[in-house]
Amino acid sequence: MPGSSRSRAYGFVATLQEDANFGRVLAAYGGIFVAGSLAWGIVIDGFEPDRYDYLGAAVCLLGVAVIMFAPRAA
Repeated sequence: MPGSSRSRAYGFVATLQEDANFGRVLAAYGGIFVAGSLAWGIVIDGFEPDRYDYLGAAVCLLGVAVIMFAPRAA
């Protein structure tokens, strides 16, 4: 199965989730994934990020914080 087909299948399966908060969880996972990937590159691969790499990861983590901790009506 080509990569694009896997991506479409993953996206389709995500639409079948019954939890109303699944989109938030998926978005938060994405932000953590970005920052974690950067950390992996630094520690394991010896990648030397520039300030924009750090800024991008910080923006992603800020987005995660907004998604997860914003006050919501019950």
